[in-house]
Amino acid sequence: MIGDMIAKVREEKGMTKTELARLTGINIGHLTHIEKGERNPSHKALKNICKALNVPYQQLMYTYDKQVSEEQESYGFINNIAYDKILSVDSLTGFIDCPANMASASLAIKINDNSMEPTIKNGEYAFIEFNSLLNNKEVGLFCLNGSLLFRRLVTRRGKIFLKADNKNVEEICINDSDTFYIVGKVLNSK
Repeated sequence: MIGDMIAKVREEKGMTKTELARLTGINIGHLTHIEKGERNPSHKALKNICKALNVPYQQLMYTYDKQVSEEQESYGFINNIAYDKILSVDSLTGFIDCPANMASASLAIKINDNSMEPTIKNGEYAFIEFNSLLNNKEVGLFCLNGSLLFRRLVTRRGKIFLKADNKNVEEICINDSDTFYIVGKVLNSK
């Protein structure tokens, strides 16, 4: 997935592979292998690529060892990874223990509504793995038109929906006019 993200960002920035190779000192052949997913860049090379593309290193680093499934590719989920944005947190309460079975968690966020009950109850923590693509019916943290939502990602008939586990909360159909980002996967959900 890291190669796909590098190619996506480079193309969105209007930069050629030749120009990126020149700015980073990476051989264009090696850069081609990276973008095709045949090789991973070293951390130093990734930092140089991010500097040349003027994007935060950590956001692309989260995609380093991830793979894109055929279904994720068919729905274009990679286009909904926020490579140039970081999550803003307005309040800190301190540290909590990270369970061993959630070692890839980037952050824990306390749920402040009942939209995901009974899966995750109001007041419980959701452990988030940043920039992780979700499979159908997995729970994630999403940014939809500027609002953060915990929901289950559902794909059907070529469309993407965000579905609450609480039956009293309506599902949301993602439209082309929406600003939609996948922030990450919730690790402690079923």
